[in-house]
Amino acid sequence: MEGMKEQQFTEEKPLLPEQRGTDVDMQDKGEEASGAAPCPASPAPPNNPPPPSRSTHRWHVFARHWLRQTRRRTSGVLPESCEQLMPPGDWKEHDVETPYGTLHVVIRGAPKGNKPTILTYHDVGLNHKLCFNTFFNNEDMQEITKHFVICHVDAPGQHVGAPQFPQGYQYPTMEQLAGMLPTVLEHFGFKSIVGIGVGAGAYILAKFALIFPDQVEGLVLLNIDPNGKGWIDWAASKLSGLTSTLPDTVLPHLFSQDELVANTELVQSYRQQINSSINHFNLQLFWNMYNSRRDLEMTRSGTVLNAKTLKCPVMLVVGDNAPAEEGVVECNSKLDPTNTTFLKMADSGGLPQLTQPAKLTEAFKYFLQGMGYIAYVKDRRLSGGTVPSASMTRLARSRTASLTSAGSTEGPRSRACTNSDSSEAVGAVTHTMEVSC
Repeated sequence: MEGMKEQQFTEEKPLLPEQRGTDVDMQDKGEEASGAAPCPASPAPPNNPPPPSRSTHRWHVFARHWLRQTRRRTSGVLPESCEQLMPPGDWKEHDVETPYGTLHVVIRGAPKGNKPTILTYHDVGLNHKLCFNTFFNNEDMQEITKHFVICHVDAPGQHVGAPQFPQGYQYPTMEQLAGMLPTVLEHFGFKSIVGIGVGAGAYILAKFALIFPDQVEGLVLLNIDPNGKGWIDWAASKLSGLTSTLPDTVLPHLFSQDELVANTELVQSYRQQINSSINHFNLQLFWNMYNSRRDLEMTRSGTVLNAKTLKCPVMLVVGDNAPAEEGVVECNSKLDPTNTTFLKMADSGGLPQLTQPAKLTEAFKYFLQGMGYIAYVKDRRLSGGTVPSASMTRLARSRTASLTSAGSTEGPRSRACTNSDSSEAVGAVTHTMEVSC
């Protein structure tokens, strides 16, 4: 992709018999250009007249050509162990120049009215494909995203096929990475975003929302740690980097200890993909900068004078026993409890968007409903139709006055989620959804 500013991926399908009349010759030319010899026509039986129209071998030629093109399109785009491609649709890749360097951005759709763009930012050791493909390929998630523009942002040098930075390159700080995003929004004409960030990406989006609150309508933050590393953590990280390979250094940041000890298939897959699909020199720069981050300057309103915190609705997400669990709890204590939802997902490990995409999609639906962007939602567990979102909005949106009253109207859904309240300040209630799978 070097030197390319834009590339469009379109889905190719065989034509119907009535459609292929005018296009068969073009397919033959494509077959000749690919260097493959056309399949010779089978001789007709002696007593039968030749076919009155197009030779059937042309359809076989076309089918083989289409299959070969499909293989070319899928090979080399994702590591072999990545099971799914991007969701269907037209995706365009862009390299956007910003004051702090170039960002690789992948876009689907065009701005639609006043709807925000769904913008994602991945974690260290991943890129937008490894971090979000499983989540966005979920069937229910595609029902949501078809109504929005989707914008995947890759941190500098982290996308597949990224060139290696030169020796001595100064990687952008976490503050500068957040400062790149306004250029992206301006470049594509996005008025506002709903951000989905994981780990380092969650930190960057939270920093962006603190600096540019008017451009962020909502945030879904997975595995966010708002605190910078102390000296002990910094020294431990440096020592680990000297005694372990880079993938083995990054994996404990991504996965729970139980997953690493069990060496699950997911851990093995991502160890291989980090080895093969991300430039290690570039990854080391990003990893070092993330470990050098400062505390996010957030304080819950009412606790100190002139407190500053996120103003938009926020959904915090973490898996049980995830390495980031303590950091997410700390972040929750710094946010406004009236517009914050804390979602702790059981049996999801370190990356809930990979292990429990359906549950996370359901929570995301509720989150968007609470913001007024989805009026109805399909519930396949019922009749397959749509159900009103009024009660589900109360579940998703922590602005509700009482989760008890919301639970009384949820019906079957109230059994899928357990809600608990805990007071952390006078007159303040923190709303927590613990989802058991």
